[in-house]
Amino acid sequence: MPRRSPSTSARNLIGPIGLLLMVATWPTHGLAAGAAASPLARDESKPAGPAPAEAVGNVPTKDPHRRANFLNETPSPDARRVADWAFSSGDTGGLPFVVIDKVGARVFVFDGAGMLRGTSMALLGFARGDVTVPGIGSRTLASIRPDERITPAGRFVAALGRDLQQDILWIDYDAAISLHRVVKGNVGDHRRERLATTSPLDKRISYGCINVPAEFYESVVLRVFTGTSGIVYILPEQRRLEDVFPQIARGPGR
Repeated sequence: MPRRSPSTSARNLIGPIGLLLMVATWPTHGLAAGAAASPLARDESKPAGPAPAEAVGNVPTKDPHRRANFLNETPSPDARRVADWAFSSGDTGGLPFVVIDKVGARVFVFDGAGMLRGTSMALLGFARGDVTVPGIGSRTLASIRPDERITPAGRFVAALGRDLQQDILWIDYDAAISLHRVVKGNVGDHRRERLATTSPLDKRISYGCINVPAEFYESVVLRVFTGTSGIVYILPEQRRLEDVFPQIARGPGR
């Protein structure tokens, strides 16, 4: 199995993005337990690492009065809370950001100014949980049990990259977690049909990656993240929000 070069990890993006991320006090990964491993992309072919990307704009200062603009959408209270905190605290560093609500199976994509650029239902990991299984990124799909197919919760530095077939948004490269166009998957998955329903209960089918409609990926995700990195916040479904994002309890001005 091909292994990536350690220098291409999404956790080690270079250039202006490195300076921007110094303003945040969060780790640039989620709740992965154990040492990082070289990944085989879940739901996809074996990957190549994301290319370094430059940030756009200046690092914003904290402003407790700012809120993320959801336009006419009605997010869950937790999605609203995380988006508002991320934007008002300056945690995003002026970069585009994504909030993924696993309970509601919905993705919200914002530009660096905190304006919603699009939202969509999404397919998520088959298993409920918030912590990545140690070493899962280096395993074959056939070896991953249903109870290990988890979409991890946490804060991630994301960048566009490629697997052997298409461009994707790498979220946690070491754990092989990405956001990408919906794939066919296994016979009987019926992923496109699941994605077309409004029920979050239909959305748990992937190996951990976030699958979205191709049109949404191309018109929103690809457009917003081209030429820049960004931050992805994946909300927990079993742990407390404050345990995953401890600074959120302290508010933007502290």
